[in-house]
Order: sequence, then structure tokens, then C-alpha cells
Amino acid sequence: MATVKTRNHIRFILNGEDMTLSQVAPDETLLDYLRLRRTLRGTKEGCAEGDCGACTVLVGRLSAGKLVYESVNACIRFVASLDGCHVVTVEHLAGEAGTLHPVQQAMVDFHGSQCGFCTPGFVMSLYGLWMGSPEPSDEAIEKSLQGNLCRCTGYEAIMRAARAISDYGKVAKDPLLVERKAITARLEAFKDGTRVEVGEGKDRFVIPASVDDLADVLDAEPTATVVAGSTDVGLWVTKHMRAIAPAVFIANIDGLHSLDDDKGVISIGAGVTYTEAFEMLSKRIPALGPLIDRIGGQQVRNMGTIGGNIANGSPIGDTPPPLIALGATLTLRKGKTRRTIPLQDFFIAYGKQDRAPGEFVEAVHVPVPAKGDHFAVYKITKRRDEDITATLGAFWLQLAKDGTVADVRIAYGGMAATPKRASVVEKALVGKPWTEETVEAAMAKFAEDFTPLTDMRATAEYRALVAKNLLLRFHVETTGTKAPFTVSRYEAA
Repeated sequence: MATVKTRNHIRFILNGEDMTLSQVAPDETLLDYLRLRRTLRGTKEGCAEGDCGACTVLVGRLSAGKLVYESVNACIRFVASLDGCHVVTVEHLAGEAGTLHPVQQAMVDFHGSQCGFCTPGFVMSLYGLWMGSPEPSDEAIEKSLQGNLCRCTGYEAIMRAARAISDYGKVAKDPLLVERKAITARLEAFKDGTRVEVGEGKDRFVIPASVDDLADVLDAEPTATVVAGSTDVGLWVTKHMRAIAPAVFIANIDGLHSLDDDKGVISIGAGVTYTEAFEMLSKRIPALGPLIDRIGGQQVRNMGTIGGNIANGSPIGDTPPPLIALGATLTLRKGKTRRTIPLQDFFIAYGKQDRAPGEFVEAVHVPVPAKGDHFAVYKITKRRDEDITATLGAFWLQLAKDGTVADVRIAYGGMAATPKRASVVEKALVGKPWTEETVEAAMAKFAEDFTPLTDMRATAEYRALVAKNLLLRFHVETTGTKAPFTVSRYEAA
């Protein structure tokens, strides 16, 4: 193991104040820290799982040398993950003599707040949007507010307020923009290339200095909990009261934020968030854009990582099925040794992945479909805006010149203990004409691939029927036909 310098405290900026903490638990949330230790109680607790947005704050971080502010859920963001960041709460918006910020004044004037409980979260989400887009479209406003729930006014008053913010002030004069150079310099000064080690035993956490250092840390502590975006691990703490120490926080390791497009393959570092990956993926593989837009709210996408979505092995993770259908591969690292495997082989059984102790996901590599390929992904949930998946189907297809199926990959999530290919169905399609009859015959083989489960999200019968109908939908969309058949329907007994 290489020798690296260490320090026993984290450093970040809270509003305008430099903070140095040596007494912090690995599972202490930013929400608890703000409310209980700093008495900054404008940030509220609603759901404690990253759904309602009442706890929204902005976190500024250096990305490729630039200071980027993003809305995050303080209820599932751990204080330990803030080393080298700038945390901005609603209290920081107050102007001289307590005057309201333009976002706040617009919310007041357009009656966007009644009980006011959710309002600070809405204000912070809109503040983050306004800084980057002073004249946002309705689509941009709606997207920025996907992770904020209102039970009083409804959204129309808030939408009107969002459209009018620039009438109350100019972005160029906003303190976070005026002071950006100074804040950037302060954050740069925090980046000293050291490993952070805080606490002992159940209160211990580590922030590696680099990817190489991460490999060394996990070699020494192979059972440690690796925390990237904490959109999943955060709920282990707030909902299941699970201990996560020793914890290793990797969100701010620069070497895990690589995003490259080379020779038709997009390589995504394990620390790349959904937000960071969105532009490239939605441009190069358009079907992934709408899918990413339905992964939680904006706050979740700003925190959550594609690498983490893969590494935790959830059977309902949104990204593994489409990435499997695209033929993605995964780079795993242990010490100095790397190996690359097909993503589909990573998932062995429920809660079990092909990963040795101390080995971690370093990157995922996604082939871009070639010209003429067909690719689609469909996510089915109880509600359009729900992020918990009942069934997700992903389909990649190559047709031969004679209209037969040259190659096909079909993957589902929510159908088995792991994300999984429909291998028997695929075999029934290859070499056959891409017709309704072929698809119907292949669908009859579905039970040989999957025995769906029944849970709170859906019954086994519903899942099986939806999965078959998604394949029918894919056929209709790839052939450009108006459904020449009647889609099977499910009616609960």
C-alpha cells in the first residue's frame, strides 16, 4: 500500500463560513447537521428518503475546474461527503436588512406558498435553476421541480413565480455569481491531495485521496461500505437504521468522474452522476434521455451515480437493463489489477454480484448503437412520476437486409432477482422474420426465462403480461405499423 498524507477532519464552506469538522459520524446527515447542530431550520424534514424536496439545499463543487451548484436532498446526503464543497441553505439568500431574494419575492407575490413547509425546498430548487437559466422554459422549470412536492397551492402558482424571477433581480448581481471566483479559490485551497480518516470503529469513515488510494483503502478494509451518491445508502440509514461504518466516500474523487466517447463506446466513471451523464447519453443514445429524466427528481439525479446503480445490484435498478441490452461491459478493480466483464455477468443472484472482497466498480463502457440498429427502453410504474420501477424492459435489435432478425438483446428489470436477459425469447427471434407472428410465438417462451414475483408494486401476472406487451410495443415502433393486433390486457380478479 502506498503511503499517503492523511488528515482527521473534513473541510467545507457552509453559506459564507469555513467549517472544519473532526467530530462527525459517517451516518450523520446534512439535514440533521443543519437543523440540530447549526440551528438552520429553514431546511425541513418531510419524507427522509429524498422524495419530497422539503430538505433541498444547494451544494457547490468543483467539476473540471469550474464551480457547479446543484440541488440535493439534505435528508440523505451525508456530512462526510461534503469535504471540499460549498453548502448553501435558504438562510443564505437573505439580503441586506432581511430583504427577500428574487426567488422568494416571486413566490410571495404569485401566492406560491401557503403553509410554507415545502417552500424553502422549492426556493432552493428554483434558485439553482435560475442561476443557470435566468429565463427558463416551462419544461426546464418542471424538470427542476420534479423532486419537490406541494400539497397546498398546487404547482400553477409556483410555475408563475418561476417564470417571473428575473423581473425581481438580475442573475449577474446574485451573490453566488459575484462571489464565484472567491468561492472557487477557497475550495481549490481545500484540495490538498490528502486522504481523510475520521473516527474509530462504528464512527469511522475514509475519503480516499485518489482512485489509486481508493484501491488501497478497500484492500485494507474490503468490507467497508462504499458511498457514492447515497441515494440508496441514505435510506439504509434513515429508513432501516443500518450501520454503514466503516464507510468510504467516493463522490468527490476526480478520477471517477471521467466521461469519454471513443470509437463508438461511451465510458462512464463510477462517480459520474445521472446529471453529468445526461447530455452525452441523451445525444448519443436518445432513448436513454427520457429514462434518466424519470430517475427520481432533479436532486436525486444530481447525487445518484450510474456506477452506484449498478454496484448495488438492485433487481429494479433503472440503468442495468438498458445497458445490458446495449452490450455494456464493466471494469472492476482490486488493488492494481483490473478486469472487464460483460455487465450481464456481474449479477449472479439477489444481493450477490461477481465482485471479490475489496474489488470495486471503476467504470462502465456502453456501445453506441450503430446506424440502422433499433433500441428502446420502457419504464412502467404505478404513476408517471414515480421512480420505483415495477417493470422495465430494454430492447436492442439488428435486422438483416431480408428483414429477418440478425441479432437481438432483451433485458428486463423487476422480473427476477437480478436484471436479466430474456435469452430463450431472443433465441426464438434470431433468424426469423421480424413480424407480428414471430413476436407472438417468441412471447410464448417468456415463462422459460422468467418467473416474476408478486410484491407491493405489482403481481407476477401483471409483470409477465406487461413484459410481453412491451415487446409488442417495440415491434410496432420499429416497424412503423399501427398495432395490427390487440394488446393483451390484465384485469385483477
